[in-house]
Amino acid sequence: MRNRPIPGSSGRVRAMSLFGAPVLHSPCDDVTDFGPSLARLVEDMFATMYAANGVGLAANQIGVPLKVFVYDCPDDDEVRHLGHLVNPVLVEADGITVRGPEGCLSLPGLEAGTPRFDHAVAEGLNTAGEPVRITGTGWFARCLQHECDHLEGRVYTDRLTGLRRARALRAARRAPWGRTAAEGRPAPVDAAGPDGRAQNP
Repeated sequence: MRNRPIPGSSGRVRAMSLFGAPVLHSPCDDVTDFGPSLARLVEDMFATMYAANGVGLAANQIGVPLKVFVYDCPDDDEVRHLGHLVNPVLVEADGITVRGPEGCLSLPGLEAGTPRFDHAVAEGLNTAGEPVRITGTGWFARCLQHECDHLEGRVYTDRLTGLRRARALRAARRAPWGRTAAEGRPAPVDAAGPDGRAQNP
């Protein structure tokens, strides 16, 4: 394990796409090229995620509309889960529904109580095109659902209803980065601002 490179160590930190950017609100395309460019993308995604203190990142959050996400996320038992998934499909999302605080690197500094199942299973491929199956519980299950949503063009505010949704959207409009988002411009990662848990997916 010690001989393996640290994920993202050779990657480039990219600008973050903010809430309102069209790339965040449209379904991503399947990956068909499993060559070196995909491996570079994954490295850049890890580098960007770590720079922003996140636990998960989808490719469209850095402006690339492909079905890829990376993660370095604990579950509720503090077991660390580290990896990536290409062309993921959420094949199971069940168990108890938990409304917990959820943030997003594309809505920096904001969070809202968002309902998610406490068990999830995602299947897909790695950068070599080999099949991968990931099972998550608790916080990690939330992360898997959050990232799969991103690749379908959804953000966590789409899971909110009523007053909770109205408040979240109002907060997004009033956030310091709101003008940047309204203009469709990406934000540099160092403008991501605070995230209460430093663990926004």
